Amino acid sequence: MRLKDKTVVITGAGSGLGRESALLFAREGANVVVTDLIEARTKKVAAEVQKAGGNAVALKADVTVEADMDAAVELAVAEFGRLDIMFANAGCAPEGFGAIPLWETTLEQFNAVNAVVMTGVFLASKAATKQFLRQGGGGNIVVTGSAGGIMAYPGFFSYGAGKAGAHHLVRALGNDLGKYGIRVNAIAPCHGMSANLAMPPEAEVLGKSYEELAAAEAGGWDPVGSPIPLQLSTPPNLLDNAYAVLFLASDESRYINGVILPATDGGSLSKVSIPFDDNWKLDQEILQN
Repeated sequence: MRLKDKTVVITGAGSGLGRESALLFAREGANVVVTDLIEARTKKVAAEVQKAGGNAVALKADVTVEADMDAAVELAVAEFGRLDIMFANAGCAPEGFGAIPLWETTLEQFNAVNAVVMTGVFLASKAATKQFLRQGGGGNIVVTGSAGGIMAYPGFFSYGAGKAGAHHLVRALGNDLGKYGIRVNAIAPCHGMSANLAMPPEAEVLGKSYEELAAAEAGGWDPVGSPIPLQLSTPPNLLDNAYAVLFLASDESRYINGVILPATDGGSLSKVSIPFDDNWKLDQEILQN
């Protein structure tokens, strides 16, 4: 019960990592405010939590609207008496999912992504911090960043820019708010993230990662054929990332602040893109060319 009697607001909790975290947090004793842009999803996840014996309430909320973030915090206080954790998780993929080049991307399309992945973090953090201060200080903000905010994903320049901005918000807010006992950290997932990100908002919630779906289509997981340096017998999944969030949300990480944790990268961020043989000798053909 690593979050026993703590109250958490989760943005983007209707699917993907947000949903997985809501279920995990509830199992660990937390009271959960499930927020999402799709109201039906919030109600379904809250019902799943309650069916499993946890405490949850649902709220339709848009992370780009300040009043909605304030309302989410107010609901947490009204239902459970206080707020302990804000998990600013909501994400938004660029229109076309990386297929629209820079010169064809409109300002509106660029801003739409950043309004969610960066401004949404600001608004969620602001709403939570006001309540933390009303309670006398202390509190915890966890953000879903991205490996795309550290290294570039093809065609995801707007998303990557927003995630990099969110990462800096985490560092800056961790520094600014530490004096009030408020911690701010983020995970930067590389693998094991929700395939729903590439789908329309009204699509069925799959609860699976890209790698899990690819493995199912291929008839099994092949760690040797994966680009992930760490070779395990099963593909990375949403729960792998949710456990990283749980660690940052719990008191086990009480002296960690302003940190971007590269969750589920499996060593991907530690290597260069130059192909090497297993014996670390450069491919001679590459040298000749």
